[in-house]
Amino acid sequence: MRIVILDGHTANPGDLSWEALERTGTLTVFDRSRPEQVVERARDADVVLTNKTPLPADVIAALPRARLIGVLATGFNVVDAAAARARGIAVVNVPEYSTPNVAQATFALLLELANRTGHHDRAVRTGRWSACPDFCFWDGELVELAGKTFGIVGFGRIGQAVGRIAAAFGMEVIHARARGDAAAIDEVFARADVVSLHCPLVPATERMVDARRLRLMKPSAYLLNTARGPLVDEAALAAALADGTIAGAGLDVLAVEPPAADHPLLAAPNCVITPHLAWATRAARARLIATVAANVAAFAAGQPVNVVN
Repeated sequence: MRIVILDGHTANPGDLSWEALERTGTLTVFDRSRPEQVVERARDADVVLTNKTPLPADVIAALPRARLIGVLATGFNVVDAAAARARGIAVVNVPEYSTPNVAQATFALLLELANRTGHHDRAVRTGRWSACPDFCFWDGELVELAGKTFGIVGFGRIGQAVGRIAAAFGMEVIHARARGDAAAIDEVFARADVVSLHCPLVPATERMVDARRLRLMKPSAYLLNTARGPLVDEAALAAALADGTIAGAGLDVLAVEPPAADHPLLAAPNCVITPHLAWATRAARARLIATVAANVAAFAAGQPVNVVN
């Protein structure tokens, strides 16, 4: 069985091993693949593995030997799963590997907004504390989280893990399912002091955070997104931050990654952005690779698991 990984670098830049996958077949790993390289590289593969390299319908149609497409992630929107199903190709993902890491990163973003830790560290290093006449100083408002309301949109494994941490901070946790009642989602946006997104990107959730929903939020509220960038209308969010509609945003994902240098959110006030790293601890990536190998082995044994189509 021939296995091709189209973009292995982010999952394993060299600090982990592909040995578990090598035991399931003949493995070829490409660090990155441009769209025009995908068909050539994957044409003879029985198993095609991708992280973020798109596999649209026309590409899938040009892969005559493919029997399995595996996503090295939880979200599988980079694959046209319906087109794969029509050709008898199973699509599998990795559903749980990053849960503790994304929950942790969600609160790293929130705490940066609430305590401005990085900002104050930079202020200390540029001499502002040394020049201060008092034993302490702070720049901007510091926010206490206890007693505030934490709203979660998308209450799967990650959303539930985030909710447990919020409760440990003494916050009231409310939630709505992303593909449920729109009125329930609106209520979360209106009531919460923090709204955190933990839902998949599907047509029903694309740009679900638009100008209307941002206007529902409290002027003191924060928006967090560690799920998928296109859940948010980014121009609307930049405008909401600029005019004070909401107090801040913490984002680990953007609609286009990496972003253009003139992306409006890069210059937006009170907007903390990290480069899609919430999933990327070594422990999480090791679990990812182990599960991908298990997915391939299960498929080869005729007992596929984690099938999403």
